[in-house]
Amino acid sequence: MDISNPTLKKEEKAQPDDIIAGAMRITGVKVTYYFICHTKLWLFSHNITLEKEHDNVNIGKQLHEDRYKRDSKEITIDQTISIDFIRKGDTIVLHEIKKTKSMEEAHRWQMLYYLYYLKSKGIQATGEINYPLVSKKEEITLLEKDESDMENVINDIRKIAMGRMPAPEKTRICPKCAYYEFCFGDEV
Repeated sequence: MDISNPTLKKEEKAQPDDIIAGAMRITGVKVTYYFICHTKLWLFSHNITLEKEHDNVNIGKQLHEDRYKRDSKEITIDQTISIDFIRKGDTIVLHEIKKTKSMEEAHRWQMLYYLYYLKSKGIQATGEINYPLVSKKEEITLLEKDESDMENVINDIRKIAMGRMPAPEKTRICPKCAYYEFCFGDEV
């Protein structure tokens, strides 16, 4: 991949070095933010992080600690993906714990990115998103079409992060976001 041009050509597949090198590192959080809010993605990509002290983030962390005590916590690989926990049996199963299903599509794509990233390193796995407050889980398998779509997502994330900050668009989830005052401070 040409570092001066951060997009992949159609015939190119992202490799671990492409995901990490270049203008920016593509992380699972950035994939999630891509599906939630491009402004949030841009801010996070420029190291403007407002979530560490946010109540919703802290509630999610507490839920993880309370409900899944026996499982290993937070496995980080290459400072690129952070998996809540892994269970190994006949196959490797990555687990993500989420508070609500309100951002289910973003959660699904985050898990698909983890599976995609590990596959690029030669590791086959499946995923499971756990929603303990509603006693639900969703099993995730990386399909060939998902890989192709992920290439487009990675390219779009790079374009957004390297461009100008997208104007915030107010949606129903904004008031619960850690970036709300940053985006809409004069309206709060």
